Amino acid sequence: MKEKIAVSWSGGKDSTFALYILLQSDQYMVDSLFTTITEDVNRISIHGVRESLLEKQAESLGFPLRKMYIPKECSNEIYNERLVEQLRELKKEEIHTVMFGDIFLKDVRKYREQLVSAQGMKAVFPLWGFNTEKLVSEFWAIGFKTITTCIDTEILSTNFLGRIIDLNFIHELPTEADPCGENGEFHTFAFDGPIFTNKITFNLGEYIDEGRFHFVDLVF
Repeated sequence: MKEKIAVSWSGGKDSTFALYILLQSDQYMVDSLFTTITEDVNRISIHGVRESLLEKQAESLGFPLRKMYIPKECSNEIYNERLVEQLRELKKEEIHTVMFGDIFLKDVRKYREQLVSAQGMKAVFPLWGFNTEKLVSEFWAIGFKTITTCIDTEILSTNFLGRIIDLNFIHELPTEADPCGENGEFHTFAFDGPIFTNKITFNLGEYIDEGRFHFVDLVF
């Protein structure tokens, strides 16, 4: 019997590609996706995507969705408490493994591993060590489609916001930006590709300036 696994799910390209690789390996049985949602605005934390659109995404992927709500001004202590609650709930249901889509940030990986292992569970990282330029190019080449929903304006200009990632997008990135946005340069929403049963449709809504970080609202 395959080991059950829960997927840490941001709705963006990295968690999507990590899930794709996980499914290709045929090693685990995916139990569910779990996503952090900012409760004050009902949006995916950091990515800024509406909760209702997240639900459409999970429905298209065919996996149950678990939600972890945090306040808009969330301290590390509160975040850790709620994540531990989520992990304990998973463990009660005999789920002992969690997937993350991190690529090369060692401190982030160490933090996740320590938190998960403290609950007697393990973390897996299907994308770990990938070359990020090759990764995003392959993601696009095999048919995944994703759009930028948030950018860090200290690194990217606003013309990178609300854009579908393709070869032009990758080539236009400044040299200091990671091609996958692994350092937080941009965040995305994946809406079509090999593991989706149907394309998720939406329109570009309001552009939102929150100082350093700018968002675009995806509406449907």
